[in-house]
Amino acid sequence: MTTERTGVATLKGNPITLIGPELKVGDQAPDFNLNRSLVEFASLKDFEGKVKLISVVPSIDTGVCDTQTRRFNEAAAELGDNVVVLTVSADLPFAQARWCGAAGVDKVVMLSDYKELSFGKAYGVLIKEFHLDMRSIFVLDASNTIQHVEYLAEMSEHPDYEKALEAVRGLL
Repeated sequence: MTTERTGVATLKGNPITLIGPELKVGDQAPDFNLNRSLVEFASLKDFEGKVKLISVVPSIDTGVCDTQTRRFNEAAAELGDNVVVLTVSADLPFAQARWCGAAGVDKVVMLSDYKELSFGKAYGVLIKEFHLDMRSIFVLDASNTIQHVEYLAEMSEHPDYEKALEAVRGLL
C-alpha cells in the first residue's frame, strides 16, 4: 500500500499530495537506483563510506532549483573528499547534463528519478499531482543513517542551506 501524505506541502499556497513515508533523523536511508545517464545508474552503494548531502529539486530549470544546486555545488568544493553532494530530480539525464554544462556546475552528482520515480516514493517526496520530486534535503552519515532531513512545506521556497551544511560539517 502506498502512503499518501496530504496537508504537509503546497505549491504557491495550493495543497499538493506527497507519496511515500516521512523519513526522520535516525532512520536508515532507503537504497535507490537512479539514472546518471540513460544507461548508467547509481545507488547508495556507489557512495559507500562517504557523508552524503542529497539535495532534491522538482526541476533543475526553475529559479529556486537552479539556486539550490549552484549553492550546494559551491559548498561541495569546500567539503572535501569524504563528502558527496547528490542532486536528485525527475528531469531527464539529458536536461541535467545540459543545465550543468551551461551553469558550470561540476562538483555535484546529478541523478535522475525520471524512470520509476522510485526515489520519490522511498523518500516520501513524490508529488502525486505533478510526478516530480518535492524540494527536500537529506544528510546521511557514512553508514547511511539520516542525520538531517528537511521537507519543505512550500515548494517554491529555499531550503535552509546553512542548517544542512552544518549537519554535514558535524559528521566530518
